[in-house]
Amino acid sequence: MSWLAVILLTLGAAGQRLIGMYLVGSKLDRRPVLRQIAELLPVAVVVALIAQLTVGDGRSITLDTRLIGVAVAIVLVWRRAPFIVVVLGAVVTTAAVRAVI
Repeated sequence: MSWLAVILLTLGAAGQRLIGMYLVGSKLDRRPVLRQIAELLPVAVVVALIAQLTVGDGRSITLDTRLIGVAVAIVLVWRRAPFIVVVLGAVVTTAAVRAVI
């Protein structure tokens, strides 16, 4: 990637943040429903990314042991387990299922 592209992408990202803070932020203060939606958008993006990385394999869907590990992680997060417990629970579960299969 050329340095020009890196600089342009950096300026674009910084500009996007400034627009969000100064133009959109004032509108969110007046409408609490829009603020709640805006606060949930990053969570939705991260969940979609995790789902895509878990079951996506190029152009197809692959259901394997990773999905079981993610399911265990979801349950542990739902039960409000500490982050290290969530990660270790998912890793140990995935490894155990792979060892059995």
